[in-house]
Amino acid sequence: MENNTKSSVSKTRNRLMAAVASLAIAGAIGFGAVATGTAPVLADAVRVESQQQVPSFADIVQQVSPAVVSVRVSAKVAPAADDGQNGGFFFNFPGFPDLPKDHPLNRFFRNQPQQPGGQHFGNRNRPERARPSAQGSGFFISEDGYVVTNNHVVDGGSEFTVVLDDGTELAAKLVGADPRTDLAVLKVDDKRKFTYVDFADDSKVRVGDWVVAVGNPFGLGGTVTAGIVSARGRDIGAGPYDDFIQIDAAVNRGNSGGPAFNLNGQVVGINTAIFSPSGGNVGIAFAIPASTAKDVVGRLISKGSIERGWLGVQIQPVTKDIAESLGLAKTEGALVADPQADGPAKAAGIVAGDVITAVDGKTVESPRELARLIANLAPGTSTEITVWRNNAAKTLTVKLGELPGATQEAKADTSAPASADVLDSFGLTVTPSEDGNGLVVTDVDPNGDAAERGIQAGDVIVSVNSSAVSSAADMQKAVKAASDAGRKAVLLQVQRDSKSEFIALPVAEG
Repeated sequence: MENNTKSSVSKTRNRLMAAVASLAIAGAIGFGAVATGTAPVLADAVRVESQQQVPSFADIVQQVSPAVVSVRVSAKVAPAADDGQNGGFFFNFPGFPDLPKDHPLNRFFRNQPQQPGGQHFGNRNRPERARPSAQGSGFFISEDGYVVTNNHVVDGGSEFTVVLDDGTELAAKLVGADPRTDLAVLKVDDKRKFTYVDFADDSKVRVGDWVVAVGNPFGLGGTVTAGIVSARGRDIGAGPYDDFIQIDAAVNRGNSGGPAFNLNGQVVGINTAIFSPSGGNVGIAFAIPASTAKDVVGRLISKGSIERGWLGVQIQPVTKDIAESLGLAKTEGALVADPQADGPAKAAGIVAGDVITAVDGKTVESPRELARLIANLAPGTSTEITVWRNNAAKTLTVKLGELPGATQEAKADTSAPASADVLDSFGLTVTPSEDGNGLVVTDVDPNGDAAERGIQAGDVIVSVNSSAVSSAADMQKAVKAASDAGRKAVLLQVQRDSKSEFIALPVAEG
């Protein structure tokens, strides 16, 4: 009996222990899972405790947004002229000008009710009206209301409206514009003090730096996008002073003239152009550097226009082959292909074949650099131009002229007599020109070095290594002199149509 009692107590104890264990498991993984045996086991939600925070641009945007504006441009459009009989709305439809005066349609349009303002449709006496023609972006650079934008935004406009961040619309006037750099300045006359931003030192901008673009894409109003600097010194063929900063922030139509900020809220560039096969953002946008904008904007505000120095030379880059042919250690500078007849450079003694290496002691790294350095100097300025000529540096003093709107260039005489000489080492057939100045290329071997470097039939070879040539013998003599001096290439001055260019040809096999 006692054993039976102990056995019963033991079983009871075991059942109680199992029940307690089941309750403990239910508390840990969910009572429903134990009670039913079929409900899913729910894991805790993922939560990452990280010390690193993704950078937010909210503080920057909050500070700079009041300085960024939308720019609306209107142009005066003259109403379509008519004969006073037909409604202007339908006047351009075929046949309507020829309707008889008693035609029902003629009477119908003539008797239409007047528009607001008391004028009939098509009234030839209706005054010109300003109609919206463009919409872009801009930003204040002073508390008294100077606004920077793009020239292509305001070009052709007669009325300008600046829309502030809070929706306030204010009239503005055009202070000045510079098509060559695509910059313009507007002025808002108002008693209030405007929030404005400063230009950054873009020389410190590095590829990979964050930028924040604020503007008015597609007329939506203030819109913010962010990205990084993708490249510097981009030449997109927009003009002679191309030096764009490339960014990958989303920039679209309407962003033109708007600023790209650094993380300090300073303007590093002015959004001007995009590369886009579709017309929309693909992550390749170009901004005018702050240093260029600061200089041009300052001159527009003080004078209303830009006066640039003029050197009067046609220039081209110094390639590796050209540098070798001239004895230059680096592919730097700007090779003078042709000094213009009435230009300051020719008057100072600069000749074709010179390589301009410095302006007032500042190194010229490329033709674009030379164009910018000269353009930053005022007309009439006397400047020191350093050139590389005949294996030596030479400094000349040039009094700059004023950059003309257009230049005239003399055309080369490409007529030639029938006799010709073959220069097998280059794959060229040449003949003396009729005026005795240079050799006319009459045939080019498509497999030769000359063809590979772009020389064409009809080109005129004016000089070889700065020595004028008038016969094949002159050219062969110049080539032999270069070969004897250990040169691996010779430099040909070639004229085509109205342009002059230098082309380097190898002489290893000559």
